[in-house]
Amino acid sequence: MNNFSQCHAGIVRHLDTFGELPALLAPAQRAREVAEDIVKFFRAAAFEHHEEEERELFPAVLGSSAPGEERALVKQMIDALTREHRDIEKQWNALEPQLKKVAKGQAVDIDPQAIASLVAQYKAHARFEELEFLPLSEKILGRNSDHMAALGLSLHMRHQPIFLGHI
Repeated sequence: MNNFSQCHAGIVRHLDTFGELPALLAPAQRAREVAEDIVKFFRAAAFEHHEEEERELFPAVLGSSAPGEERALVKQMIDALTREHRDIEKQWNALEPQLKKVAKGQAVDIDPQAIASLVAQYKAHARFEELEFLPLSEKILGRNSDHMAALGLSLHMRHQPIFLGHI
């Protein structure tokens, strides 16, 4: 007598796997949305933010700082922030092609540590600006009646809540 008791085992195994699909669709869709959002946001907002700081805010603060110790501190901070901008941009440039693939739903081998590193570095960069550089900038620019210097700080502060809200 033939034993047919296991004849559907392969079918059942495939059906079990197929049954996992609905639970996987929402995270996959969320991954595409997150990747698409950060790709649209990062280059336009973050790179523009860096450019505005370097073009307007940094020179205004440096130019209005008191000669000597204060100016040396400001120069040191600006140099460090500018180096961080380049490093963050370099990290982003390495991740962006992979993120574009994720946004399109394509399979990609993305390094989770690279993402974690970029996120951590940018958050630390933003924290330093918020807690150290911007208060010093406000103090320095507050002593100067130059409207362009005030505009540099104003531009920075206007973009900051939007920028940090997405990170």
